[in-house]
Amino acid sequence: MNAKAPNAIDVYVGSRVRMRRLLLGFSQERLADQIGVTFQQVQKYEKGMNRIGASRLQKIAEVLAVPPSFFFQQDAAQPLSLDGLEPSENFDPVGEFLRSKEGLALNRAFLKITDPTVREKVLSLVKAMAQAGERRDMTVDPANSETSAPLDA
Repeated sequence: MNAKAPNAIDVYVGSRVRMRRLLLGFSQERLADQIGVTFQQVQKYEKGMNRIGASRLQKIAEVLAVPPSFFFQQDAAQPLSLDGLEPSENFDPVGEFLRSKEGLALNRAFLKITDPTVREKVLSLVKAMAQAGERRDMTVDPANSETSAPLDA
């Protein structure tokens, strides 16, 4: 085993720290200042290169306004396990989306919409766009990779 390879649990916990930090709009520098470390240390925590000690994890949880258990939850009902931490197994597209720049931006913007009717219309628009993309993908003939006539025609 390579001594320099990060532990899968440390990587997972670090990714949860990063996800929550980004959802709150905190920079690494801001989080670092509030927990008493350098931003480089926060980078190492988020990548899983350095383990986060219990007292430090408690402080991070306080700053990010979550319980410490948040950093170990794979979903609302399961404790942390190594199952599914590899990208090829049990891939979590929602979690991956929320870790992306676009996912975070879309999530933040959507949360700012307070009118339930507008939220529903945005959701309907996104669903319609996704369905249109699926229909367009289905019109491609896999045998010759040329576009055939649209299904609606």
